Amino acid sequence: VCLRYYEHEFVELACQCPAVVCCRCSPTQKAQIVRLLQQHTANRTCAIGDGGNDVSMIQAADCGIGIEGKEGKQASLAADFSITQFKHIGRLLMVHGRNSYKRSAALGQFVMHRGMIISTMQAVFSSIFYFASVPLYQGFLMVGYATIYTMFPVFSLVLDQDVKPEMALLYPELYKDLTKGRSLSFKTFLIWVLISVYQGGILMYGALVLFESEFVHVVAISFTALVLTELLMVALTIRTWHWLMVLAEFFSLGCYLASLAFLNEYFGMGRVSPGAFLDLTFITTWPFLWKVSAITLVSCLPLYILKYLKRKFSPPSYSKLST
Repeated sequence: VCLRYYEHEFVELACQCPAVVCCRCSPTQKAQIVRLLQQHTANRTCAIGDGGNDVSMIQAADCGIGIEGKEGKQASLAADFSITQFKHIGRLLMVHGRNSYKRSAALGQFVMHRGMIISTMQAVFSSIFYFASVPLYQGFLMVGYATIYTMFPVFSLVLDQDVKPEMALLYPELYKDLTKGRSLSFKTFLIWVLISVYQGGILMYGALVLFESEFVHVVAISFTALVLTELLMVALTIRTWHWLMVLAEFFSLGCYLASLAFLNEYFGMGRVSPGAFLDLTFITTWPFLWKVSAITLVSCLPLYILKYLKRKFSPPSYSKLST
């Protein structure tokens, strides 16, 4: 009767209670309750069941968890996640679910940053040549930037974790923080956009200003600073280091340094100055090294300072447990 004539009142009363138990419900009524919660609260729902009469409810929810029990495997086969015991739900949500959300948020935003920073550099470079269709990086440089130069450190973020699994299970309040959407929101998207524009502008303008007399080497200069910036940004994002993360950082840097020896034709400004390629003696000189380091430092140091100040004056909840 409540579900038929008093849907709004039923949901409003149920949401005000700390817990609600619905007994003797048919499979259709279970699914209807889930849909009512989705419609009236606009929240994500999770349905947990262990029998065939829970299949409709599991399929109606945003996330379905099936438990293999005495009633068979119908629920587990229809669910998004399958577990063998009810006690495993805590670890599934508090540890794996929490890590999955935070890692996916960091990875998605960093992939966006990786593409936007090089787009900003191309926009600045094109404006120098009156918006002529002259690509800044060509051939293998674009492929290498998206793969061996930066791919491994970026994807190593899936190994990052802010707290240990035992801490996540001991303090469920950490999971509650995810409902605020601070890890992935419109605000964080704008922050990463501003970071990308700032770093792309600094890298390109810094290369043009500091190497005005060596403009023919602007590709090697800016690309070296770009790769170093990406590697440092990954290090800035990581909260707990894993040995595979360290290996990915050094492997990517080693691949880039090794490629300088046989990809010299891609580092020259051949489209603007015909016949101009990378001079290996130039990149080993002291002016090249300290100027590239200065450009990279200006693009990354302010972000490190801001991160330190934020952790000091507005620390996240997990930092209070790790100290």
